[in-house]
Amino acid sequence: MCGIVGYIGSQNASDILIDGLKKLEYRGYDSAGVAVFAGNDIEVVKSKGRLADLEKKMEEVGKPQGFCGIGHTRWATHGEPSDINSHPHSSAHVSLVHNGIIENYLPLRQMLQGDGYVFQSETDTEVVVNLIDSFYHGDPLEAIREAVLRLEGSYALGIIFEGETDKVYAVRKDSPLIIGLGKGENFIASDIPAILGHTRDYYLLEEGEIAVLTRDHVEISDIYGNHVEKEVQTATWDLEAAQKGGYPHFMLKEIHEQPTAFHNTVSPRIVDGLPNFACDKICDEDLRRFERVVVVACGTAMHSGYVGQYLIERLARLPVTVEIASEFRYKNPILNRDKDLVIIVSQSGETADTLAALRLAKKQGVFVLGIVNVVGSSIAREADAVIYTWAGPEIAVASTKAYTVQISVMYLLAIKFAMLRGFADEAFAREYTSNLMSVEEHIAEILKDSQSFQFYASKLQNAHDLFYLGRGLDYALAMEGSLKLKEITYIHSEAYAAGELKHGPISLIVDGTPVIALGTQKSLFEKMASNIKEVKSRGACVFLICDDTCENTAQIADFVIKLPALPEIFMPLLSVAPLQLLAYYTSILRGCDVDKPRNLAKSVTVE
Repeated sequence: MCGIVGYIGSQNASDILIDGLKKLEYRGYDSAGVAVFAGNDIEVVKSKGRLADLEKKMEEVGKPQGFCGIGHTRWATHGEPSDINSHPHSSAHVSLVHNGIIENYLPLRQMLQGDGYVFQSETDTEVVVNLIDSFYHGDPLEAIREAVLRLEGSYALGIIFEGETDKVYAVRKDSPLIIGLGKGENFIASDIPAILGHTRDYYLLEEGEIAVLTRDHVEISDIYGNHVEKEVQTATWDLEAAQKGGYPHFMLKEIHEQPTAFHNTVSPRIVDGLPNFACDKICDEDLRRFERVVVVACGTAMHSGYVGQYLIERLARLPVTVEIASEFRYKNPILNRDKDLVIIVSQSGETADTLAALRLAKKQGVFVLGIVNVVGSSIAREADAVIYTWAGPEIAVASTKAYTVQISVMYLLAIKFAMLRGFADEAFAREYTSNLMSVEEHIAEILKDSQSFQFYASKLQNAHDLFYLGRGLDYALAMEGSLKLKEITYIHSEAYAAGELKHGPISLIVDGTPVIALGTQKSLFEKMASNIKEVKSRGACVFLICDDTCENTAQIADFVIKLPALPEIFMPLLSVAPLQLLAYYTSILRGCDVDKPRNLAKSVTVE
């Protein structure tokens, strides 16, 4: 979950590394550091805190001056955030940065201590640098190969060696790493935004591959020393897409990008008014044979799976289960290789638990469909088929537009499955597809009304506890709304199926407790209204989200957020923006760091 960068070229390495780390700070911001060749010596500067703290320290002690180096921004796993635990870590001959977790670090540490190595930090990373050092006898590649053969767990490593002033080494397993290709300069990075200011061309480093970077050349070999030929990839994002574009925060920018992201994802997959996945090289016969769908994901992506479950079961009568990726492979799941479709959902395409679930399903011979945003990511490469959500870069830790495009794909799949299984004729499918296409303009209209959401947020900012209620699809949305609020405001929040209130949770409602009630499902509105009255009678302050055809809402709720009316099955696509804006403005009013909430990182690449 950390971010790593490396540089070799003719520019000041410290400046390049800091700039790259700023683009990766969403991956971790507990501490940061750089190691740069200053002449023949490796100079390390690192600090607890944000990158601004590292830059301040550089002003005090002096910025390393050189043309080759590595950098790191950390999300702590082993050892608390501190100067000592910060990366880079160094031994007598080696400095490195690391993203991942070394699972067998304790026995390795004990072995190295027996060989005389003294450890300064609590990290698993210091074990790696000392292990490489122990095998180093003048050949960096041999030392790296010998070391990684003994590592268990996940890692992406950027490494420099004493005396090797014109080389950066990189190796990966289960953690993402790319090689940026410049002119007279080359880069390593955890993610594309770190290199976009310099190049859009890159190599994807595969499992177990080791790269050696000089200014003018990149040599890649496998763990056995065999040369590997790579295909040059070109990023579809530009630098502007990874900037704030005049918005105060990435999260607000990405909320407002949802109409465009929705259009970019849905439009290419509608041909002659009907869902069509030919652009994804998925034909009808690929989908027709399945008798069960298993959606596996984490966090926001998992919540998109719950929406997909409602849609596919309702329209196509195809059974769907949604599994938490971190639990999936430990429960010995029952999968049928001939009849089951496993859908893996991940914005980054690198989510560690989700990737492990994919590999388990593949091992059992089950067809795997990936829904991911990042082209060429691990999940995209390893799935049998992939549907890309063309959302563009999502930088804010709290996911917004990624969720919207993920559920938009679920709508397309649900309509397609309904047609293939005989539960929707062409007229029905065209009507539903037309309604889906109309969503874009409605989302744009909702996003124009920021002033109202600032007002509603002012009523939530001092809350200690908050509850979200919904039924059916609204319950699926309630889970995402609650997650978004707790992620960036630190208000304790829970989502409940409204009918479950009387089975325990209603005991938590006291005078003034905010309750956000989703009532967009017309067929369930009367039931929902009864649940609202139950919490109101116990003192709750209710915010009702419903469509603009609902009447007498002032008698039900304290505050009412009305949305354009669409058939109820499409309302989740409209409801999500208000939930995101409520969370965003509440976070602002509480003085929280919206884009970098505490203890969280954007891409969860460790278990």
